[in-house]
Amino acid sequence: MPQIEASQQPRPKTGPAQPARSPATQPARIGSPKKRGYRAWIVLALLAGVVVWYLATHRPADQTANGRAGFEGPVPVTPGVVQQKDVPIYLNGIGTVQAFNTVTVHSRVDGQLQKVLFTEGQDVKEGDILAQVDPAPFQTALDQASGKKGQDVAQLQNANLDMQRDTDMLAKKVISSQQYDTQKALVDQLAATVAADQAAIASAQVQLDYATIRSPLTGRVGIRQIDQGNIIHATDTNGLVVITQLQPISILFTLPEQNLKAIHQQSLDGSGLQVLAVDRDDNGILDTGSVAVVNNQIDPTTGTIQVKATFPNAKYQLWPGQFINARLLLMTRKDGIVVPAQVVQNGPDGAFVYMIQPDNTVQMRKIKVAQVDNNVALIDDGLKPGEKVVVDGQYKLQPGAKIKLPDAAPGGHSGGGGGGGAHQHPSPAGNAS
Repeated sequence: MPQIEASQQPRPKTGPAQPARSPATQPARIGSPKKRGYRAWIVLALLAGVVVWYLATHRPADQTANGRAGFEGPVPVTPGVVQQKDVPIYLNGIGTVQAFNTVTVHSRVDGQLQKVLFTEGQDVKEGDILAQVDPAPFQTALDQASGKKGQDVAQLQNANLDMQRDTDMLAKKVISSQQYDTQKALVDQLAATVAADQAAIASAQVQLDYATIRSPLTGRVGIRQIDQGNIIHATDTNGLVVITQLQPISILFTLPEQNLKAIHQQSLDGSGLQVLAVDRDDNGILDTGSVAVVNNQIDPTTGTIQVKATFPNAKYQLWPGQFINARLLLMTRKDGIVVPAQVVQNGPDGAFVYMIQPDNTVQMRKIKVAQVDNNVALIDDGLKPGEKVVVDGQYKLQPGAKIKLPDAAPGGHSGGGGGGGAHQHPSPAGNAS
């Protein structure tokens, strides 16, 4: 039986025949799943853009210009008062402690080191005996020189007696003038020999004295370089021991060449100016001294000038080779304008402070800072005594902001304290204005 194609097979009748729809009445065809996902992403992107636009154009009215959320109500701050007092002006430099005098003790003769008479680290005075080299060879040489002199002296005395006889005989014309002159020459020769013997004795005595090694200065001995019993030589490189003079002691430090004019204005050669030796952490003054000399030339490679100061070092707080912060007291400014260091803030246009207004608002004011020392800022320009400034709480402030002052404490406010503005302190200038 022939097969009927699918397109030609009769459809089952399930109901009355439906009339054919025209293309205009047919329902719109829904797109593919890929197109539907693409349209959803477009909708989401538009919604995100609307949200961003809304947040950008409807920011809270109390938000700061820097993007920080504002604070409702007055900002609590700590106030301070601009004061006036005498302020020392320092020049700050980094220096190295140097011994006032240093000497390496060498033996001046060769021989066996018989005795060591000092202890390492001991304080000694000039002339103290440090060691003893075996003196026997030098004593023998001295005795030989003394014996030779005695022999020559005896010959000289005999020659003098002969000369006296020849003098009488020459007067009587018993001998010739030639014989007399020969005798006189012999006397002069023996006299010269005796003089040479005396010099040999002095030389032998010096060598014997050098066998006793003495301290050439007052100071402190270091580590012994050779032990007792060894042969010591005058040409030994390390010597016997190193002695350093610790009282007084020196500090050599550098300052920028720009400070040279200010130093000369106070003293032509800088001598007599007070210098403080401060530890590396700036936690305490180790000693107080004075400028000994300002070097006679500027180092062209660094643009600095070397200054040497002398310190009594009574408590041995300064040690050779130690690094020290040196502070040269240039002058004392009378009636200087000062505020706590944390009052000073740094902005794009330089240093400024927040001034407290009578209506409990704040305003920025530019200032010029001369130096910052011991948490006190010396102001050259911008402030007057008695004005009120913000000491703590600057981080939350902007010009025109309302502030809240703390309740007055008994005795008044000290003007100190360090809060939100402490991290903005200017570094110490260390230079005179």
